[in-house]
Amino acid sequence: MKNNLVIKNIYSELCEELAAMKFSEPVAEVYNPLIYASDGVEKYLSYAEGEKRVIFLGMNPGPYGMAQTGVPFGEVGAVKNFLGINEIKIALPEIKNNSFKISGLNCPRSEVSGKRLWGLFKERFGTAENFFRENFVLNYCPLLFLERSGENRARNLTPDKLKKSEREKLFAACNFSLKKIIEVLRPEFVAGVGNFAADRAKEALAGKNITITKILHPSPASPQSNKNWGEKVTEQLKISGIWE
Repeated sequence: MKNNLVIKNIYSELCEELAAMKFSEPVAEVYNPLIYASDGVEKYLSYAEGEKRVIFLGMNPGPYGMAQTGVPFGEVGAVKNFLGINEIKIALPEIKNNSFKISGLNCPRSEVSGKRLWGLFKERFGTAENFFRENFVLNYCPLLFLERSGENRARNLTPDKLKKSEREKLFAACNFSLKKIIEVLRPEFVAGVGNFAADRAKEALAGKNITITKILHPSPASPQSNKNWGEKVTEQLKISGIWE
């Protein structure tokens, strides 16, 4: 079976398990783009064929990235212009929180993290085809969590901020899913995009013959990332032996 179909099945099993989970305050709403943006997910997974030397692992969907497109770090401009995905059908279920809109490729906001990450890959590899010959990008957790921030407003809540009992159940499911996907793609390296992703990879993939490293997260919330992020990450990837 082709990699994209195997990973799609893994995601389906993960979604079933996640659907049964309940999240309490401060979580106000939970979005799963693997379901409502499955068209974008499937188009992205067309790049998953063959074994990959390097997996870049992110945390979870950004509100203006994967939450809109179904693509990890899926900033709209990068999805269209680098990945060549120009149409994504969104099948959004009824969600109580109307303060946050899912607009797919019509999203007017740019996700800085995705713009920086895919921009670096475009600079180094030129085309998506060149990048995906040996590389792939995944997110550890597929869920976007939102908390209330004032009247009729929502704010991104990262998975590490969940209550311990809820976090442990979520991480167990995501660990299992990640392990199965890694067994399909058989990488030599997993590069966590930020500390959280690297730590989750170390736990999920313990005992496997894989080198786990990390790179500086491209989020503008990190002061280190707002000056020469691409140069810093290039140096990190060279030191780790991922890039020459």
